[in-house]
Amino acid sequence: MSGVQSKNTALNNAVNMTFADDVIKGLSLPQKMLPSRYFYDAEGSRLFEDITQLPEYYLTRIETEILRAHSRDITKDVAAESVLVEFGSGSSLKTELLLNTLPMLSAYVSVDVSNAALQEAADRLARHFPDLVVRPVLGDFWQPLSFPPDIAKHPRIGFFPGSTIGNFTHNEAAKLLTKFASHLSLGGRLIIGVDMKKDVQTLLNAYDDSAGVTAEFNLNLLTHINRELGGLFELAKFRHKVVYNADEGRIEMHLLSLVDQNVSVCGHDFSFVKGETIHTENSYKYSIDQFQTLARSAGWHPHAVWTDELHQFSIHELRLNTISHTNQL
Repeated sequence: MSGVQSKNTALNNAVNMTFADDVIKGLSLPQKMLPSRYFYDAEGSRLFEDITQLPEYYLTRIETEILRAHSRDITKDVAAESVLVEFGSGSSLKTELLLNTLPMLSAYVSVDVSNAALQEAADRLARHFPDLVVRPVLGDFWQPLSFPPDIAKHPRIGFFPGSTIGNFTHNEAAKLLTKFASHLSLGGRLIIGVDMKKDVQTLLNAYDDSAGVTAEFNLNLLTHINRELGGLFELAKFRHKVVYNADEGRIEMHLLSLVDQNVSVCGHDFSFVKGETIHTENSYKYSIDQFQTLARSAGWHPHAVWTDELHQFSIHELRLNTISHTNQL
C-alpha cells in the first residue's frame, strides 16, 4: 500500500469512528438526531446535486445568479498568490464563478468528506483551469485538517456557499465561524452564502419537493449508516417529514418512524415508537442584520453583502482584522 493510500485509509477510519460515535450519541437522545454532515456520502452528494436542479429549490439558482452578477466585485481586491479554501466543496460548480475572476491564485484547496466528489471536481477543474493548482483535502471541516505545507504562508480566502451555515444552531454556527477564522488566519477573508427569511410555503416546498428527491436524500442517510456502520435500518419503515419551526426561524427535516420498531447500530439497540422522529437537519434563515451580528460574535468584521433583487438570498464577505489565529487548517 502506498503512502497516499495509507493516509487515505487512516483518514477514512478516523472519519468512520467519529461517524459511529455521533450516530450512537444522537440516537440515544430523547429527541433522536443525526448530524446533517453525514448526508454526504457519494450517493448523498449525487442526490444533493439533483436537488439543486429542482424548480422548488431556489437556493442554488439564486446564489449562482448573485455570484455570476457580482463575482468580479467579490474578488476585486484579492491579493495575488492567495489560496482559495472551500469548506464542504462538493461539486465545486459555484466555485468556478470565482475562479474565473481569480487568475492569480496560488492554489485552490477543496475540503470535503466525499472522496468521490473531491476527485470528480478536481478532474473537471483540471480541464477548465489547467494552470490552477488544486489540492483536495479529504476530511470534515469540524475536525483537524492537514493544510498543504507549501502553501501555508499564502494569504487565504475562504468560501462557504449554499447556506450550509444554516444547518447549525446559532451557537454551533458561531463556533464554526470561529474555526474558519483559525483556518484562514489574521487578514483572512470568508465569502459565505446565507439564506434569508421568506414566506413559509416557499421554504416548505424547497425541502419537500414534488419529485421526492429530497425525501430520497434524507433516507439515504440511513443507507449510509447501514453500509458504513453495519446498521439495520429498514428504509420502508421511515418517511421524510419537513416542518417550519417559527420560534427558531428554521426549517427542520426529520425521518418519521411509521411503526413501532427496534434498530441495531454498532451493537447498540434503539427503540422507536410509531410517529417518533429522527431530527436530521436544520436550515436556519437569517436577515442580513441577524447574520452580521452572528459573524461579529465569532470575531469577524462584516465588510460587504450582495443579494438578489427580491432579497431571498445573501452572500456576505467577512474579514479578520483584529485577532490573530493559528496557521493550521
